[in-house]
Amino acid sequence: MIRPGVGFATRPVAGVAVTLAVVLTALSGRYGFHRDELYFLVAGDHLAWGYVDQPPLTPLLVHISTTIFGETPMGIRVISTLSSALTVVVVALIAREFSATRRAQTLAAICTAVSGFVMGVGHLASTATYDLLAWMTIALLAIKLLRTNNPRWWVALGVASGIALENKYLVVLPLAALLIAVLITGPRSVLRTWWLPAGLAVAALIAAPNLIWQATHDWPQLTVAGGISEDDGTENRIMFVPLQLLQLSPFLIPIWIAGFLNLWRTPTLRWARPIALAYPILCVVVLALGGKPYYALPLLLVLVAAGCQPTINWLTTARTRSRRITLTIGLTLTALTSALFTLPVLPASAVNFAIPVNAEQGEQIGWPELTTAVANAWHQIPEDQRARAVLFAGNYGEAGALAKYGPAVGLPRPYSGHMSFYDWSQPSDMQNGPVLLIEQERAPAYEANFTNCHQVGTVDNGVNADNEEQGTALVLCTTTKAPWSQLWPALRRYY
Repeated sequence: MIRPGVGFATRPVAGVAVTLAVVLTALSGRYGFHRDELYFLVAGDHLAWGYVDQPPLTPLLVHISTTIFGETPMGIRVISTLSSALTVVVVALIAREFSATRRAQTLAAICTAVSGFVMGVGHLASTATYDLLAWMTIALLAIKLLRTNNPRWWVALGVASGIALENKYLVVLPLAALLIAVLITGPRSVLRTWWLPAGLAVAALIAAPNLIWQATHDWPQLTVAGGISEDDGTENRIMFVPLQLLQLSPFLIPIWIAGFLNLWRTPTLRWARPIALAYPILCVVVLALGGKPYYALPLLLVLVAAGCQPTINWLTTARTRSRRITLTIGLTLTALTSALFTLPVLPASAVNFAIPVNAEQGEQIGWPELTTAVANAWHQIPEDQRARAVLFAGNYGEAGALAKYGPAVGLPRPYSGHMSFYDWSQPSDMQNGPVLLIEQERAPAYEANFTNCHQVGTVDNGVNADNEEQGTALVLCTTTKAPWSQLWPALRRYY
């Protein structure tokens, strides 16, 4: 139960949220677009109820953000910044559900704001950004359901889950983990109510447009997910534990461990045991599926929220001054290391320092340089042949960059068989001239679809950052071996 008389720490929590928003805004214009953001820009011009690799919400929010604030790195990230600020508030509200005092709620807000995961997803416009806010909102509503045993919360959970499903299907994982935990520890009474199917119906109704789109397109998102597990599953499993510790922050480990023990051992929080158990269950599920380590990180924020009151109690039991100094140093180091590895605070030439921990740093560098290199290769095609020539990108990041920056350097619309670019446009059979291929690595089997292929350039991002496109080959071919209409199905790539 919430302690009698404990209100919400509105002002300090709002202050923390605003501070995070200011920091994210100040740094949002450094480096450049992330490869996913370049993809979302194009997806926003092709709004639909679904895409090969995702539901519609993130492209829609990107379209809204850039329409209002401009098609710049800063403009695309405004709604992401607001989403992260709201996440800070929701985590503080979760702490209050666990009977946290105002001081503990404020600490929960600070821990959230300085964590590497929140900073990292808050800096970018990504599905993970909005997914995190959705997970925290669902966690808050589930906690209210368990604490009050009021079954009407199922409807609110249904609304939040339905909206989350329009952004990313991953939300089914924590919901499944929590359901298993409730079945193991109770209270099972929350499941014995007609409000549960009502909540499921609401979620299904909200998610229906995208589910229908997926069903009518043979569930391509399942194909993409299978590719992720097949290609990256082993690496994801190896790196799972280290990244659980690093990506939130090593300095927050004592707090979330205290949170787990608080929920599991405290008699007055017995109703919250399934919340504690849901995290290890989710970890097992993600490991079994070969999913990315960050899939389980949001539930760690719930444990952080639960650990803030025990941390405040620890501060006041003995040696108060030294313990406050210890906590202050820990939070300061968390903020500094999180910013260093997740935000564009380093010069672009030094970004390789951060990439081993956060590869997304490198994916924001080098796209204009890639476009310039492609333009140099394109202009090797005789001018009288360019009207029939095709610019073909190997992945959605390249295609998105060429769509964004290409017109300014005389490039035509790029084509790609990757993800939803395959569906948005394909070359005409009349475009039977030269083909310029952009390949991260040259692939003879891939080039076998074309004739007389030879490398005419190499991408150099100018700072030698270790991103995926550094060293990309620019390969010019005379033409295709078959009309594009026949060749196109063989060029589709889901992952």
